[in-house]
Parts: sequence; C-alpha cells; structure tokens
Amino acid sequence: MQVELLSNDIDIKKYLKNIDVDSGGIAILASKAAHHILYIRDLHVGAANILKQDALSVGADLAVPRGTVVAKKPFVDCILIATTKHLKLLSKKESIQPFGLKEVAKKLQEILSVQKPSEVEVMGVINANSDSFFKDSRFSGKEAIQAIERMIEDGAHIIDIGGVSSAPKSIYVGAQEELERVKPILDVIQDEKLYDRVKFSIDSFEPTVVSYALERGFKIVNDITGLSNVDICKLCASYGATAVIMHMQKEPQTMQENPRYEHILSDIYTFFEQRIKVAESFGVKDIVLDVGIGFGKTLEHNLMLIKHQEHFLTLHKPLLIGASRKSMIDKISASSPQDRLSGTLTLHMEAIKNGASIIRVHDVAEHIQALRVLKALNDI
Repeated sequence: MQVELLSNDIDIKKYLKNIDVDSGGIAILASKAAHHILYIRDLHVGAANILKQDALSVGADLAVPRGTVVAKKPFVDCILIATTKHLKLLSKKESIQPFGLKEVAKKLQEILSVQKPSEVEVMGVINANSDSFFKDSRFSGKEAIQAIERMIEDGAHIIDIGGVSSAPKSIYVGAQEELERVKPILDVIQDEKLYDRVKFSIDSFEPTVVSYALERGFKIVNDITGLSNVDICKLCASYGATAVIMHMQKEPQTMQENPRYEHILSDIYTFFEQRIKVAESFGVKDIVLDVGIGFGKTLEHNLMLIKHQEHFLTLHKPLLIGASRKSMIDKISASSPQDRLSGTLTLHMEAIKNGASIIRVHDVAEHIQALRVLKALNDI
C-alpha cells in the first residue's frame, strides 16, 4: 500500500473519475473537497451564536471573538470555515433565521454560484506617449504598428492603446493632445484592418478619444475613472463595446497621497456595485472589472486585492488585473521598471489562480509562455 499527499489545487472531479467513482458520487465528493474561508463583518451577536451552532451541526465551524456566547458586544466579526457542501446546507438553514442571517444566506448562495474562468486573455500595452513609467512600452507611428504586429505574433488576445500617462503625480494633457497622440495609430489599425486579427482596447476616459477609437473598430473601452463620465457609458452602449470599470481612489496626481480604506475588499466591492448599476442603466451589456492595482493603494492594499480576487467574482463579471512592472514590486524587492518581469509574472499568476481572466501586460510572449505552463500544471 502507498499513500500519496495530493495538492489542494487539483481538479478533484478528474481524479475521482479516474478511479471510476460513479457520476452522482463525483458531485457529492467534489462538494466536500472545496474549502471556503469567509470573513463576515459586523454580524449581530445573536446571529453569530445561531450561525456558530448551525455551522457545527453540519460539520463546518465559525470562529467568533471571546465573549460572543454571552453577547459581550452587540456586533462581531466572524470567520466561517466550510466546504461547498457545508455552504449549501447553511444557505438553507440561515434563510429562515433572524438577526440578518437571511442576508448571510443570500451571500452564501451567491458564492456557490461562482465559477472561476477556464480561459485567460492577455492584453498587451501600447503607450503613445513619452512619459509612461515603463519606457519600453512607449511607441509612436511606425514603431507602434510594428509593436502591435509583434504582440499579435506573440499571442496577444487584446491590445490596449493609450495616449496619456496615469502614473502617480502625472498631469492630464487634455483631450486634443491625447487624440493627436493616438490618432495616427488608430487610423492605421483601421486602414490595415488589424481589428480582424486581435481585439483592440482604448485606454481613455475622454469621450472624443473613445468615440474616435470605436469608430475605427475598437471593441473595448478601458476607463481608469470607472465610467465616471456618463458619455462614456452612452458610447459603450451605442457601439456595443465592452467597458472596463477600474477603481481609483482620487486621481493620478493625488492618488498615492496616504490612501485609506475602511475595509478595502468591501469598499471596492461597493464601488463596483454602484458603477455597474449606472453602466447597465445606460444599456452597457459587457462589463469587466479592474481593482486598479497601484491606483490609490498601498503595497498591502495591492497584495490583498490580488490575493483575494475571488471575492469580486460574486459580481459575475470578468476580472482584469494590471500589475505589470509596477512599483509595488520595488517595495518588495528593490528594482527598476526594466527588472520587474519576474515579480510581474508571480503577481499575475497568483491573480489568475484567484479568478482573474484578463491580464494587462507589457511582456506578451513571456506571459503566454507562463500561461501555457500554468495550464499544463492545472491539467495534471
């Protein structure tokens, strides 16, 4: 006899099928293999005591602060540790309980409905400006088209083109200057019908620039202001374009001046809920969410958002991550933008593991290779 310790990241259904477990058993056993850790904030102490007992009754557990059983505090933070099977049972039990547990049940059902994406798209970055933080992403005229051709050959699924820097302390140059920078590239993309070979995204929050790009075959609008301008919503709806809603605290000039959040995951989740509602009210159908790594966040904030990407999957929108060569890597291991590829790949692979389905990158070929290796590992 031999006993082998397997990774928790395996496709358990595949392994169960390999040992000839019947189909009904596969579903049951798979629900026991998936584990979830849920942080529940500000739960009524009465609800905490009920949920604690219900969790124990089904084989799960709820971590609560000392003094909860005697209601030392009216509201408490808790951590629920459960399998998928446990969540299914608890979602039913709590749906008839008082003290806000019906809302907990609803959230459990939302979590149960989440499916991580099976495919990942690589979005290459082309900057038509001279002040982007990573100089190797700056192109103009013929150079930009050559870079686009290379990215297509390297396997890019999307190419994101922008004309202004959004790095910390950067100053917006104005709509006319932005349009003049990207216009020659956009014109060639249309003339050579490059949009037949790859999807193009315009990295802009300026309606005149966005409109010009959409008229020339662009399918995605990447808006760092999170669709704060309703004219962008209208344009996305009119052209049937995908809207990328990014979160940014304050604006590029001031965003890194002591960024603060009450609870970063919940705060950004609420922001997304609000912006999705507005976008959909204007008829925007396809929405992608971007937590905005480095846009008004500390190193700890950025790491939290990458580590817990899965939290945002309950919004049922694709998630984009853009940590490529950003200075957060320098805060972990001293480097320059030219030396941050290894750190970038680590951050992006972690984000993909946690639910991201689009990665915005400066290095297409290297990411395509990393994704192929990751897929091979996941297929084992």
